[in-house]
Amino acid sequence: MPFVSFKNTNTFYKVQGKGKTNVVLLHGFLESSEIWKEYSKALSKHFTVISIDLLGHGNSQSVGYVHTMDEMAEAVNTVLKELDVRKVVLVGHSLGGYVSLAFAENYPDKMKGLCMFNSTALSDSEQKKEDRKRAVEVVKQNHELFIKVAIPNLFADQERHAKEIKRILKFALKTSKQGVIAAISGMMQRPNREIILKFVPCSTFYVIGKRDMVVPYEVAIEQSQLNENGSYYLSEEGSHMCFFEDPQAYSHLKKFIASC
Repeated sequence: MPFVSFKNTNTFYKVQGKGKTNVVLLHGFLESSEIWKEYSKALSKHFTVISIDLLGHGNSQSVGYVHTMDEMAEAVNTVLKELDVRKVVLVGHSLGGYVSLAFAENYPDKMKGLCMFNSTALSDSEQKKEDRKRAVEVVKQNHELFIKVAIPNLFADQERHAKEIKRILKFALKTSKQGVIAAISGMMQRPNREIILKFVPCSTFYVIGKRDMVVPYEVAIEQSQLNENGSYYLSEEGSHMCFFEDPQAYSHLKKFIASC
C-alpha cells in the first residue's frame, strides 16, 4: 500500500485516474478513504483522484492524542509533495471539510477549488465542546460501543440505509481508541474559518443535506454564499451522508470540479 512518512508515522493514500485536474477526497470522522470508493472510481474516469486516510483513521497512524486540523492538513500536504502535485480541488466530508479549510488557510496557493461536503466552517459551540468532552470519556471506557452508536446517527433514515451503515461500521471499528480521541480533541479546538471561505482564492461549493442533524442546512447555505464564487446543492432527502443518500449529489460535485 502507498504510504508517506509524516512525523515518523505512515499516512496512507491512493491515486486513481490520470486526468489533468487533481482532486483530493478527505473523509469524515470515524471514516476512511474507503467511504469514497464509488465516487473515486467514477471521478477517476475524468480526473486524477487522490484519496487520503486522515491521521488516526483507516490505514494512517496516529501521531499523538490530539490531531489538530492544521496537523491533518500538514499530513495532506506531505502526500501532495510526495506526488509533486501543485494545485488541487479539495473535497472534504464533515471532518474532511474542517481539514480542507485548514489546508486552504495554510496553503492557499495550492487551491484550485473547495467543496464542503456536509461540513461547516464554524467552530464548535460551547455546548458542542462539552458534548465532545463527554464523548472522549465514553471512548476511553468503550470506544467500539461509541462507534456503533455514532455511525447510525449520521443517517436520517437508518432502516433504509442499513446496508451502508453495516459497511461503514466495518472499517470504522478499525479506528483505534487513540485515533478517535485525537480526532475529537482536534475538532473541539478548531477555530471559526468563515473568513477563509470568503477569501480563499478559488471557487467554493457546498453539498448540503436538508435533513442533516450535524450541520443545519440554513447555516450551510449562508456559508456557501460567503465566497463571491460560491454555490451549493441542497439535497431534499439527504442528511449528513449525502453521497449515500442522494445519487444526484455526485453529478453536482462532478460539474463543480470540471468548472474549476
